[in-house]
Amino acid sequence: MSDLLNTILDAHGGRTRWEEADHISARQFFGGALWGMKGHPGALNDVDVTVGLHRQYVRQEPFFTPGHHVTFTGDRVTVHDTNDTLVDELTDPRASFTGHDLMTPWTRLQLAYFSGTAMWTYLAEPLSLTLPGVRTEEISTWTENGEKFRRLHVTFPATIATLSTEQTLYVDTSGLIRRRDYSVEIAGNTPAAHYISGHQEVSGLIIPTTRMIYSRDENGHKVPEPLVVSVHLENITVS
Repeated sequence: MSDLLNTILDAHGGRTRWEEADHISARQFFGGALWGMKGHPGALNDVDVTVGLHRQYVRQEPFFTPGHHVTFTGDRVTVHDTNDTLVDELTDPRASFTGHDLMTPWTRLQLAYFSGTAMWTYLAEPLSLTLPGVRTEEISTWTENGEKFRRLHVTFPATIATLSTEQTLYVDTSGLIRRRDYSVEIAGNTPAAHYISGHQEVSGLIIPTTRMIYSRDENGHKVPEPLVVSVHLENITVS
């Protein structure tokens, strides 16, 4: 494990505390231009989300219809009703995005897969960086708005469903992750610059509450317009 990864774990509450926790739950608020571009304006905004920390699991509810919830488990997306009866499912969801670019519309279950991969990647971190097969390496520093960041390059194995196999985390002097760069593989490898803020302590874990995601130019700088995705969390709990 790299020295920088240890610094990140310590700054976010410590590896031991993260390993003790099982789930993070919150009220999720989504904004930005992406949802309309994909044919689902306002989708999955103001819903409950629960993320598993030791396996790929995300539950969001309600899912379009009152009483319905959607579950993401990496290789499957399912929708159930209030009686827990299966309403719809998408198996091998990654394959359904073949040929997609940023403007390709999504079905509701493709939307759920994207949201599931995103929310698991965001909320299971930094514990997810210690999972089997995940490789990390510290790379060159980056200066932005007068602040110098250490950077951790992360490579995820095929066994983990995430937005991008390779991602770069930007870490401030206190060890908190403040930015991540990646290319959204299921949207034509669209480059993204993702800013992270509003860190809160919840039951011993340090959890960001706000994320602002933009396109990224060829020099690694954010493209300020449009705001592609925003994520805000409230009422966070750890169990």
